[in-house]
Amino acid sequence: MTVSAGTTDTIAAPVRVLLADDETMMRAGVRAILAADPGVAVVAEAGDGRQAVELALAHRPDVALLDIRMPRLDGLAAAEELSRVAPGTAVVMLTTFSEDEYIERALGAGVSGFLLKSGDPRELIAGVRAAAEGAACLSPEIARRVLDRLGAGRMSRAAEARTALEPLTGREREVVALVGAGLSNAEIAARLFVVEGTVKAHVSAVLGRLELRNRVQLAILAYEAGLVADTPRSSTSG
Repeated sequence: MTVSAGTTDTIAAPVRVLLADDETMMRAGVRAILAADPGVAVVAEAGDGRQAVELALAHRPDVALLDIRMPRLDGLAAAEELSRVAPGTAVVMLTTFSEDEYIERALGAGVSGFLLKSGDPRELIAGVRAAAEGAACLSPEIARRVLDRLGAGRMSRAAEARTALEPLTGREREVVALVGAGLSNAEIAARLFVVEGTVKAHVSAVLGRLELRNRVQLAILAYEAGLVADTPRSSTSG
């Protein structure tokens, strides 16, 4: 939070976004959508994946919105690099492509979300805000694809997931379930009547113990273990 000069009113700092897409008109369209929300600011734009990484290091945005197919370095490779060199930036893939291989690779690259360019503009804004707050964001179409794939062989996956969660404390399992439901750290803290820092500590500890890269992977594990319902909360819910 920041305080404006000469007043006691508090103003929330805008979510700082890096936008990367090799199509100039597409960047302009996404920028216009995000500009509709005064709480979101596009601080840099890139035309390829390599430039996206360089600009992320220079501007340290809260969220990087990356197209998948870009020259020099594709969005997925850029996401993998950003997870190493700019861990404070949440990466969200933004694409017209919804093939399963892209979804799987993106989730494995440590991204915070996967949104479709053809989705509702409100979904895009909500996804950016969710990622900035530390929550996972998947468009409803992508969420259905992920759950459909998990449905195949779910019994064996469920057993493995439950085994993986056995070492966790009861409170840690509560946190995992709420992450799986799509709640941000702040929302989980309010639900459990604890401070947000405690939730962050729990999430960090669980990710390290289970050797997971991000909240998306943790949310999938929660689903596989049966801790959440089959239909996850979409990124558009408040």
